[in-house]
Amino acid sequence: MFNRDRWREILEVLTSNVWRTIFTAFGVCWGIFILIVLLAAGKGLENGIKKDFGDIATNTMFMWTRATTKAYEGLPMGRGFNFKVDDVQAIRDNVPNLRFISPRNQLGGFRGGSNVVRGIRTGAYNIYGDYPEIINQDPMTVTSGRFLNFNDIQEKRKVAIIGQGVKNELYEEEEEVLGSYIKIQGVNFMVIGTYKKNNSDGGEEAQKEVFVPFTSFSQAFNRGDNVGWMAITAHDESSISQLKNNIIEVMKDRHKIHPEDNRAIGYFDLYEQYNRVESLFGALKAVAYIVGFMVLLSGIIGVSNIMLIVVKERTKEIGIRRALGEQPWSIKKQILMESIFLTIISGMVGIIFGALVIYCINTLLDNVGPVDMFMSPSVSVGVVSGAMLILMLSGLLAGFIPAQSAIRVRPIEALRTE
Repeated sequence: MFNRDRWREILEVLTSNVWRTIFTAFGVCWGIFILIVLLAAGKGLENGIKKDFGDIATNTMFMWTRATTKAYEGLPMGRGFNFKVDDVQAIRDNVPNLRFISPRNQLGGFRGGSNVVRGIRTGAYNIYGDYPEIINQDPMTVTSGRFLNFNDIQEKRKVAIIGQGVKNELYEEEEEVLGSYIKIQGVNFMVIGTYKKNNSDGGEEAQKEVFVPFTSFSQAFNRGDNVGWMAITAHDESSISQLKNNIIEVMKDRHKIHPEDNRAIGYFDLYEQYNRVESLFGALKAVAYIVGFMVLLSGIIGVSNIMLIVVKERTKEIGIRRALGEQPWSIKKQILMESIFLTIISGMVGIIFGALVIYCINTLLDNVGPVDMFMSPSVSVGVVSGAMLILMLSGLLAGFIPAQSAIRVRPIEALRTE
């Protein structure tokens, strides 16, 4: 079967016309190279866009109030209103399969002024009044101390968790943070923890936030039972996109909003956006496979054509071997092995060059820093293994027609061939 003489013959056939073999192999090499590079580029783009989602719970929607656009039950259009703390329980009672409902109030934002003071240092940060569940919806790593708990909520404790960016700007490098006080809008809060945000690729602004208990926030800054906005997360087996209409209907009913007023309650469906991203990259991956396969197919056709030429050149040799009693299957196997060997070697070269290109790109990204919407291009081992399997099957396909042509040659006619 796979003896030394057979392999020596394969190498002699492929090296008898080196340039023809190289140009033939290039088509397969280029096809597999294009496939790997396209898939890696798609993965890099996917990683870059998905990094903004970070570890945030994607089966989540955010909901806030806006002015009404329709009059209803004697109330005028253009009326402003606020969500209330009681709305949280109303949503839980009327909408099933919700995992977390986190009401939130906020100070600061895009146009916020210097709202946090410590000693002679000041800073402008986002201040959030939250419940403890928010850490499950917007994950972060507590680097020292602890996060909010329900005792803080019940006792309206004036405590705060600050981001690493806040710590760097308001404290000396070796200064103790836990147990110290910061003043938010003139109200003192004791720092009980520090955090590092896991989403937004650890971006600078994500580290410049302050979290305090929702109840103490409402008391300190005169918010009463008003809620600025809510983060609502569904259980994994349910889609928040399917539940959001029920949630909005409950809020419309409680706040006397016209059922057809679709602008009074604003929302952002993170799950819907995430699914769009998933669909987009699924389509891009399919395009990469199709383009790579078409380029690879052209290379395989080239291999098949060259093998037909090789068989034609060896017609007399094949006739002699048949006349000496060699079985048709032995000759067929020889042609198939030559085709598979050429295809696999060409494909492996393409895989190696593709891997080198990906390695160089990753090295460049590590040196110059992250690039917006593109990071860590890669191809999984499964894809490479699949590519090798495709190459083996392609080699069989490329050699099948030439092999069939070889065994159809009648010995007497082959011996007459010049």
